[in-house]
Amino acid sequence: MALKLMYITNRPDVALIAEKAGVDRIFVDMEYIGKELRQGGMDSVKNHHTIEDVRNIRSVLTKAELLVRVNPIHEATSEYCSSEDEINQVIAAGADIIMLPFFKTAEEVRLFVSYVNGRTKTLLLLETPEAVDHLEEIIVIPRIDEIHIGLNDLSIGYGKEFMFELLSDGTVERICKQIKKAGIPYGFGGVAAIGTGILPAESIIMEHYRLGSSMVILSRSFCKIDKDTDLSIIRHTFDVGVCALRTLEKEIADRNEFNDNVKRVADCVSKIVQSIRTKKNNV
Repeated sequence: MALKLMYITNRPDVALIAEKAGVDRIFVDMEYIGKELRQGGMDSVKNHHTIEDVRNIRSVLTKAELLVRVNPIHEATSEYCSSEDEINQVIAAGADIIMLPFFKTAEEVRLFVSYVNGRTKTLLLLETPEAVDHLEEIIVIPRIDEIHIGLNDLSIGYGKEFMFELLSDGTVERICKQIKKAGIPYGFGGVAAIGTGILPAESIIMEHYRLGSSMVILSRSFCKIDKDTDLSIIRHTFDVGVCALRTLEKEIADRNEFNDNVKRVADCVSKIVQSIRTKKNNV
């Protein structure tokens, strides 16, 4: 089965291009509470999309699902509404799937599921060591539709230098096996365009297939819309990039190189981590 491709944007024009190219889910990212504090030193995506963005994307999609990441479970303050109100607003705006980020306990997941109350699909973003520790309790909660392993924050939580260390050290594999036993579809991390990435995108995709993943986020570098403002260039990038990824998926089905790829990933990650440490020591 082909991976479900997810792309983060609040631009309707880009969403339409991605949808036409074969992206399965357009991802509106409303999470901002606490994110800058925990990821302030990382070159990671920090969006602050709005309910209006959800409505705008909803109005143009015809095939792709609309995925919305809300904030972690929180109470109302003078600055923002409660999680329950936020989720209600997102559902009213037309979300097909709602993602809960940065949870640590089963109780947070229970609250999330109760707030959604079966009105959309639920997708958990597993990205804290605490949540991993409580995963056995979490995966038996009813009405969890999917789980995505978020490598950015999870790698921070485990004190890693590079997020794909969690792939090479077996952490992702252990988590995937646990989720698979519960019969819940899962995915992990993001991927750049085929032929790019400091850890080659080809190797990452092969790991998705080896581990039984069903979804992946197309990374910010897959299409650099902040630099390429010409819509024709963006359209070409998506058309070529998605086609190359789908072609690779078909080729993987005919290969028997998973063990070799595991070693390639481990070797590449080791070199990347060593380079990061060397640069830190030279500062």
